[in-house]
Order: sequence, then C-alpha cells, then structure tokens
Amino acid sequence: MKTIIITGAAGLVGQNLVPRLKERGYRIVGIDKHPANTARLRELHPDIEVIEADLSVAGPWMQAFAGAEAVVINQAQIGGLDRAEFVANNITATERIVDAIRAHQVPYFVHISSSVVNSEAQDFYVETKTAQERFIDTVTEIPHIVLRPTLMFGWFDRKHLGWLRRFMDKTPVFPVPGSGEFRRQPLYAGDFASIIVASIETSIEGTFDISGRTEINYIDIIRLIKQTANAKAHIVNIPYNFFYVLLWLYSKFDSNPPFTVNQLQALVIPEVFPVIDWPGIFGVVETPLRRAFEETYLDPRYGKIVLDF
Repeated sequence: MKTIIITGAAGLVGQNLVPRLKERGYRIVGIDKHPANTARLRELHPDIEVIEADLSVAGPWMQAFAGAEAVVINQAQIGGLDRAEFVANNITATERIVDAIRAHQVPYFVHISSSVVNSEAQDFYVETKTAQERFIDTVTEIPHIVLRPTLMFGWFDRKHLGWLRRFMDKTPVFPVPGSGEFRRQPLYAGDFASIIVASIETSIEGTFDISGRTEINYIDIIRLIKQTANAKAHIVNIPYNFFYVLLWLYSKFDSNPPFTVNQLQALVIPEVFPVIDWPGIFGVVETPLRRAFEETYLDPRYGKIVLDF
C-alpha cells in the first residue's frame, strides 16, 4: 500500500481526510501533538499509525517519512492569544516538515494554506499563514500543490461553526453580532478532503483558492445549523461593540478561547473570495450546502464526536 503522511491529523481536516484515504486503500501515518485528539484518532482508526509529536522540533517523527508517497502539510494554529504558538505551529513546524520531505525524497506534497492569505484581516493567524505559504513557494524542487480553503465545517469541527453548533445546546439565547449579514462561503470539509485525495492521485501542481461555492449570510448559516440540528436556542442580534466586550472578558478567563475578538473583527469584514470550478478541476462532486450540514451534524458515526481545544 502507498503511504500518506498527514500532519495535524487529529484536527478537523485530518479527521475528515483519514476515512476517505482509508476507503482508497492507502496506508496512513498521522502526526499530531494534541494528546486527547491523538488518542481519539487512534480509537477511531486503530488500523493506522499515529505519532504524537511536536512538529516544530526535529525528532524521531521525521523517520516516518521514509518511503512515503505523499505528505499532507496540514497542521495549523488557528485560535489562541499567544503569537509564539502561531509561529511554532504554522511556520517553524512547516520548515521541519519540509526538512523531512527533502531528507527522505518524498516525491509530492499537498500544502493546506488558507483563504486568509487574501484577506484584509490582521491577526496572528493571517500573519503566520501568509509567511507559511511564502516559505512553501521557495520549495521549487519538490512537486506540490497549495490549497487555500475558506471557512470550513464538517465532522470534528471544534472551533468555528462546530463550536457555535454546540453553544446552541448550552444557552437559551444565541447572540449574533450586529445584523449578522456578513457574506460567507462555508466549505464542507468532506468536499475539501476529497479534493486532497484527488490532488494526491493526480499529482496536480499549482495554487488553488478552494471556496465554498454558495454565498450565504452568517446569520443564515446560524439559522441553517439551528434548523438542521433542531436546536432550541433563540437567535438574537446584539450590538457589535457589546459582543466585542463579551469576547474580551471571556478571554480573561480562558487562555485558548474558541472565538476571539480578532476572529470577530475578521468575521465582519465584507469580503468574498474567488470561486473556481474545483468540481471540474479535481473531479469532485460538490455536496449541496443543506445536505452537507445534515451529514455534519446527523452522521451516526462522527456527528456527535467533539474534539478537545
């Protein structure tokens, strides 16, 4: 069997990618540093090799790259308040991974970048993901593809829409900042995983903006989640400044909040990302948005599983 290395394998994209690669008959090595989520990955997929390691530090994990067919560079620091964590996980770890790819002459890799490299937002995530992609662009001797997904949702989403979905079960009132009419292009992680699989199997190269192909207001996303999950929370619009203060206060009691003031600022920026014909380019059938939400929250295998922050 051909071996695929997935870094950040215990997170949103990795956990969605693993079962789809298994269906295609690949041998998988998943690497992640989060103890609880790595343990969950082992529990769900005892037939794959799982390595718990900090990828920002060179170590024995690098030997797993020997003989690999491809690497999916997928680890990412998305939330948090400490810039050093973003630098370590998004930049330094990527440099170490490329060292391992070079050392073992892996013939192809998929780099998971982000649509935020085209964003007007300014935060640690945007800064370090932009620097990460800039570094990847210097790796010209190894065939690779760069994929820039927009806001994703799907199985195992512990932040973003997944956190909002669970919050609906904990409160009778669900607050939405301002009017909630912020255009978004949510991307189903199942479709994105299928794009990664197609990239590996065709060795396509280049940089591709992978946006959700349906534009929808943020508040309508919340309504769709509520309807799909049959949540009881009442959706209430509250002033943006008040919402900001609530998040700021929350961050004083939680060092790793699931939603930060920087993410709030990014949320309200009126921007729409490029849409390409990724179904045609990668041969992937797009999942309609409503069905994607149903698969995400109602799937009997993975719909109820919550990863740790």
